[in-house]
Amino acid sequence: MSKKYVMVYDENKCIGCQACNIACRSENKVPEGVSRLQVRVEGPYGEMPLLHFKYNRVSCQQCEDAPCVKVCPTGAAYVTEDGIVSIKKDKCVGCQYCIAACPYKVRFINPENHVAEKCNFCADTRLARGEQPACVTVCPTNALVFGDVNAPGSEVAKLLNSTATYREKVHLGTKPRVFRIPARKGGIEA
Repeated sequence: MSKKYVMVYDENKCIGCQACNIACRSENKVPEGVSRLQVRVEGPYGEMPLLHFKYNRVSCQQCEDAPCVKVCPTGAAYVTEDGIVSIKKDKCVGCQYCIAACPYKVRFINPENHVAEKCNFCADTRLARGEQPACVTVCPTNALVFGDVNAPGSEVAKLLNSTATYREKVHLGTKPRVFRIPARKGGIEA
């Protein structure tokens, strides 16, 4: 069975510190004004002294049925054998079709080389060296778990088999491979 990389983002553990964003920018040499990933901070919610915030990771969802790949006229956007949606920079003509097609609004044109970019789980750098993505390694609260879901003993496979998760915009049929453990704050009591 081939590898199938996925990421799990735990909304309960994220503290909005932006360490993931900074590590990503450094590892992938992301220019100012654009980003491969962000953690959006929403709130505060509640009343003093019981205020809380919501944190929302915004990055490529690594769709199995990626609209960005379907519309790319040059084949620059493609899916690797392990399922990572990637970009062949030498084939990108900057047409921005992929940006228009992405339902998650996470693609951008790099202002320095004029090539479409997005998160690729650090495939060209850290994964190529057998390491975890930069965002995963620097998260101080372990809110991110990454790995091969087809490896039965992997941490990510165990987590997905034992924890309730959801994925964004599944109704679009893109089959995103970033799973989320929902925040427990809210009106539901167990």
